[in-house]
Amino acid sequence: MTFGLYITHPQVRIEPDVPVPRWGLSDIGRQRTETAARLPWVQKLGRIISSDETKAIETAEILAGSDDVSIMLAPDTHENDRSATGFLAPPEFEAAADWFFANPTESFKGWERAADAQARIVAAVDRILSDHNPDMPIAFVGHGGVGTLLKCHLRQIPISRSQDQPGGGGNLFCFSLADRTISCDWTPMETWQGE
Repeated sequence: MTFGLYITHPQVRIEPDVPVPRWGLSDIGRQRTETAARLPWVQKLGRIISSDETKAIETAEILAGSDDVSIMLAPDTHENDRSATGFLAPPEFEAAADWFFANPTESFKGWERAADAQARIVAAVDRILSDHNPDMPIAFVGHGGVGTLLKCHLRQIPISRSQDQPGGGGNLFCFSLADRTISCDWTPMETWQGE
């Protein structure tokens, strides 16, 4: 099976005075990605697609390493737009995220609606895969929220936070490029052994 991966960036350096899309990886996030980059499955990747948020780009660059793997930025794969509220402390954010997933056709205080974010990430992945060589493994590097929305779509189930990744980020799920069925659920990227 030729595989596709959706990989979320790992831990970030939280900087309340910096716009969230410009946050970079923390030392732990960087170390986890470097560990993953040494695994055999990474060497099979022929193409990496990254959100244009700093933390995703940094993750993609570490995974690409010095290999001849092309990284393409796809701005429409960004995380759900939460700029209306700005930075929320972790307890507030978790409550807001619960609401976001539970009310997919409504906006949380001006956030992008979950239904709209899902349509956007699905359209982006469909567009990219439409002219991608189906025999070449590919990784999409992005974010937990839209990754969960994509996963719900691929599983053909309603939007639900029950499908969200474990805390900390840096997880992946694998799907077949042939029929887009998911073959492994969220797994820490540094422990996944590949297909």
